[in-house]
Amino acid sequence: MKRDSRDGPIPPTATYRLQLQPGFPFSAAERAVPPLAALGVSHLHLSPVLEAVPGSSHGYDVTDHTAVRAELGGEEGLRALARTAHAHGLGLVLDIVPNHMAVPAPEHLNGPLWEVLRDGPASPYARWFDIDWAEHGGKVLLPVLAGRLGEELGAFAVRDGTLRYHDHVLPLRPGTERLPLPELLDAQWYRPAWWRLARTELNRRRFFTVSELIAVRVEDPEVFATTHAEVLRLLREGVLDGLRVDHPDGLADPAGYLARLHEATGGRWTVVEKILARDEPLPRAWPVAGTTGYDALHHIDGLFTDPAGAAGLTAAYRAFASPPADRGGDWPETVRRAARRMVSHELAAETERLVRVAGRICDASWRLRDHAPWALRTALCEILVRLPVYRPYARPGEPAAPADVALLDEAARGARAAFAVPEEAAAVEVVRDAALGRLGGGPEHRDFCARFAQTAAAVRAKSVEDTAFYRYAPLLSATEVGGAPDRPAVSPDEFHAFCARIQRDWPATGTVLSTHDTKRSADVRARIAVLTEYPREWELLLERLSARVPAPEPHVAWTAWQTAFGLGEPDALRLVPAVLKGAREAALRTTWTERNAEYEREVERFVLAGPCGPAHGELTAFAAGARASVRANVLGATLLHLTMPGVPDLYMGTERVRRMLVDPDNRRPPVFDADEDGPVGLSAEKLHVTRTALRLRRAHPEWFTGPGADYRPLAAAGPAADHCVAFARSGEVVTAVTRLARGPAEGGGWGETVLALPGGGRWRELLTGRVCPERVLLGWLLRKYPVALLVRA
Repeated sequence: MKRDSRDGPIPPTATYRLQLQPGFPFSAAERAVPPLAALGVSHLHLSPVLEAVPGSSHGYDVTDHTAVRAELGGEEGLRALARTAHAHGLGLVLDIVPNHMAVPAPEHLNGPLWEVLRDGPASPYARWFDIDWAEHGGKVLLPVLAGRLGEELGAFAVRDGTLRYHDHVLPLRPGTERLPLPELLDAQWYRPAWWRLARTELNRRRFFTVSELIAVRVEDPEVFATTHAEVLRLLREGVLDGLRVDHPDGLADPAGYLARLHEATGGRWTVVEKILARDEPLPRAWPVAGTTGYDALHHIDGLFTDPAGAAGLTAAYRAFASPPADRGGDWPETVRRAARRMVSHELAAETERLVRVAGRICDASWRLRDHAPWALRTALCEILVRLPVYRPYARPGEPAAPADVALLDEAARGARAAFAVPEEAAAVEVVRDAALGRLGGGPEHRDFCARFAQTAAAVRAKSVEDTAFYRYAPLLSATEVGGAPDRPAVSPDEFHAFCARIQRDWPATGTVLSTHDTKRSADVRARIAVLTEYPREWELLLERLSARVPAPEPHVAWTAWQTAFGLGEPDALRLVPAVLKGAREAALRTTWTERNAEYEREVERFVLAGPCGPAHGELTAFAAGARASVRANVLGATLLHLTMPGVPDLYMGTERVRRMLVDPDNRRPPVFDADEDGPVGLSAEKLHVTRTALRLRRAHPEWFTGPGADYRPLAAAGPAADHCVAFARSGEVVTAVTRLARGPAEGGGWGETVLALPGGGRWRELLTGRVCPERVLLGWLLRKYPVALLVRA
């Protein structure tokens, strides 16, 4: 890969994400290369390609780091894709998964784990995994049984030197093969257990709350070398050109890992899936190009959200659903309650592990003794639920960053209120200082510091993204990864300030609008955001619809009708699973592990009768009245994404209008139509905008990501100036989009509102081909489309 003089390797001009799976293997991706090259991207962005659980639709459940996945076509299939891509001028960026592997069935698919289960802590692979051998009598808990062990003994069998339980095939400790079954089970290095014990008894680190994924210790140099050898070889041999790192916050030492990866790859373009809070910066010391772009998603979405209308929707939601403050009525309280549930329920095993380590740290120090386990547990939980970001990055033996110190000091101040006796509240300072690496540099201190940060990331992700987002529902477009649902709107000044920061600090960072992990695709969110321009009308519509088709309870009515409006069609096969998933994630009336079958049947009946029934016609009529705003939001978000600072990543199929709900709906393979003129209406317009902007980026990368590229806001002047956002890139490109389009549409249009373009000649608008002067009336410029892309004529 070529290098520029300022930022190392020359970044892609744009990437295109392909979600590979058995139904969309390398050969299908290869057939998509010509139309994607014609679209204007520079690189294909591939989901993980190493061996995974058979049939996996995502590839994040890696089973073997040494081989390319056979179900996708194997290494030869990947190389054939690379050859075709390179022949069309495209490179390949690969998503890698350093944090975890699968615990598959049969277990021998994961070779390193198989050896650990067979040989225990003496196995050379024991260093791969975070296993607490002090628990469960030195055995790895395997929560795979449908019931308690005594109830399931009859389902076990010993065959071919292995222990069988339904789909599970487990190794036997050498010398135990002929023992009677109960004694044989007791003699193993693992303990098969009821699956419900995972929540409280698991003694290995996992990915969030997914017990089928076991975390990997890539901080160990040998583990790093073995798990990355195949990917690094493919980079050296020119098959791959860049990397996306999945969930670095799950690692013990993200900075150390990224430094090792940077050195091993020779500084290839690499972005990390770091979820930033609204005002949280990416650590400057990380040797990466930037994030995968959820911060950009939030700022783009927020620009098309009316702040007054969002407040109106919030008031309407509270009146309609009457949620308690901590169950959807108030965002901070809702997050706090969800976090408490995580530390005491779903992540109880991780919490207790930290309490045990904290206790051993205290017991080993005369100064710290006599802190009761309950006090350490209370302090730990109260601090964890108060962290407003994913995690701190402290390391024992090094001064903690001021941001991490401030973060934990603030959390500690609030945590002390949980104690009635001030002297017992001193446990808070112990936990805080241990998390900041201040108490020492021994093994226990390093373990607590790393595990605290890893657990904090899991608590944040599960309590916010996978719980509170489904409980706090005034505006579903704002409940997105990296979002701030209580502050969904972003002003033009805030947007420009964000873009200027990105251009200055992370000019080659990734930007996204839709991913395999977004709760709703960009086009669904663009439709839902329109409701902030029509809050009163939506409130009245919901009252009519609810009277016509009663729901099991008002919260599910609000979320189902908003989801249906975003989807835009009464597709029961997609809408019913999405609403049910939302109800389970919210965990208010039903959950994934504690199903309320009758409630779920009521939800399904309601969705079929209401949002998927005749009443859907009222949503269609409502959308027709807001068509101008929907069109402006879809095309405006598209053009901003493709021309703002950073490297845009397009999710498969989103060059056209693609309305997708939460996974697995959003992982359906796209259909690549060989006829580029196939789409009509808004979908055709979106394709035109996308193709035009991408081809411009590819023809002139120096205007967007080159060392001399810059970003300058442009201000419109006149009666509708607040409804235009515009900026110039390197003095050669101007983007102008319409925001909150109801205002101009119902207020007499743009009137005398003008946009002054950078001086130095006339400009050509690429979407229409028209030439315009330096000072142009927006009513003329935006006559055909609500967006404009201009270059010097």
